[in-house]
Amino acid sequence: MPSIGQLRSISQSLALLDAILQPEWQYRYYSFNVHWNEGEEMASMRDGAGNDYFLLFSNAGAILKGFDHESPMSPYASDPPRIWPGILERVPAVFASFLAEPAFALEATTFCIWRTSSDQKWQVGDIEFPDGDDPDGSASILTLLDGNPQNYCDWATENYEVKVNLKAVEDIFAHRPITPQIVGSLNAGLDLEDLTDDLREIGYRI
Repeated sequence: MPSIGQLRSISQSLALLDAILQPEWQYRYYSFNVHWNEGEEMASMRDGAGNDYFLLFSNAGAILKGFDHESPMSPYASDPPRIWPGILERVPAVFASFLAEPAFALEATTFCIWRTSSDQKWQVGDIEFPDGDDPDGSASILTLLDGNPQNYCDWATENYEVKVNLKAVEDIFAHRPITPQIVGSLNAGLDLEDLTDDLREIGYRI
């Protein structure tokens, strides 16, 4: 995983790219809200097939919880449902508000990672994983958080069924000023002015 600052930048880029390629908010995968709460920003991903993640940035650091509905670690693989042992038990108290936020649907969790502002690396709980290459779904669900523009192009070409301009994607991942030319190269039917509300919510500087 990248640093907290890099992860925030990547998350904003993913949200803006999705806003350009898919103007209808309900059909987007990635979002970012710089005004989530006082002192907090929130990024999320929903794939429409039951998989998602929620990522909170605050002065305390950053924490992400995700859910893979096909994972053998799904709470719903048990009766009654229960979160897999070890996933949430070691989450630091500074992230208590995240664990209590109904919007993040903590009852549907297969993985959780966090990093406080004083940590040198990302942390996970003490977990005994079942067999499999990606038992909690984190590897597949968090793929695009590597910040690789080509990986995003490949993903968007498949999911949005459009040809995606790599140079424009590189510009947005680098947080270069957004221009009508960049927008038009990604979506000829969209103007820069159409993104006013999205840019404000995402916090991407024009």
